[in-house]
Amino acid sequence: MMAFLRLLSTERLKQAKSRIGWLIPISPLLSLAVGLLSQPPEEASQSESFAVVLSSMSFFHAMLLLPILVGLFASNVCRYEHMGGGWKQLLSLPVTRTKLYAAKYMMIAWQIAIVQALLAAAAVAVFYVRKMPGELPWDMLLSSALGGWVACLPLAALQLGVSLAWSSFAAPLAVNIALTLPNILIVNSAQYGPFYPWAQPMIAMIPRESNDTFGALGLPLESIMITVAGSFAAFVAAGLIYFKRKAV
Repeated sequence: MMAFLRLLSTERLKQAKSRIGWLIPISPLLSLAVGLLSQPPEEASQSESFAVVLSSMSFFHAMLLLPILVGLFASNVCRYEHMGGGWKQLLSLPVTRTKLYAAKYMMIAWQIAIVQALLAAAAVAVFYVRKMPGELPWDMLLSSALGGWVACLPLAALQLGVSLAWSSFAAPLAVNIALTLPNILIVNSAQYGPFYPWAQPMIAMIPRESNDTFGALGLPLESIMITVAGSFAAFVAAGLIYFKRKAV
C-alpha cells in the first residue's frame, strides 16, 4: 500500500509541473456561458426549466470538450516515461506494473472528477445568477455530473492503453479527436450510441427530465451504466494485460 501511495504522490507531482492543469476549467467556464444564454420554454415547469439549461450545458461540455480532455489527461500521464527511457528507469524500481497502471489511471480519473465538479459548480452559479424559481434540483445536478464522470472511466482506460502503446504525445490525441467528432451522429442511434465510448459521457449527462432527448439520449440511465460497466471492465483488462507484456 505504501508503495502505491508513493506512486500516486509521484504522479501528482508530475501533473503539478505540467501545464495541463490550465485546461481543466476551460470547458466548465464555456459551459457556464452556454447556461447563461440558454432559453428554456416559457411554459416549462421549474424542474423542466433547469433540466433544459443543464441539458444545454452538458451537451456542449460532453459532446466534444470532455472526451478531448480525457485524451489529454491520458497522454500527459505517460509523457514523461516516453521521454529519455523513462519507462526503464521507472520499472527498475521495486514497483509492480499493476500498481503503476492503477496510479496513472487514478490520476486521470481524479482530473476528470475535478472537471465534473467545476461543471456542477457552474450549473449552480447559472441557477442563482439567473434567479431560477424553486429550489435547486440537486438530485438532477449530481446525477448528471456523477454520471458523466462514471461514463468517462471506460474512455479513460481506453485512452490510457493507447497512450501506453504509442510513444508520441500527439498521435493518441489526434485519434481521440477524430473519434470524438462523430458524437453528434452516433447519439442519434439508440442501438449503437450506448456502445460508443466517446458518446457515453454525453448520453449519461443529459437529464432525462429534459424534453430534448432523442436517440440514445432518451435511454434509461440504468441501462447506460450497465453498458459503461462492461466497457470499463473490458478496457481496463485489455490495457493492463498489454502493459504487463509490454517490452521496455
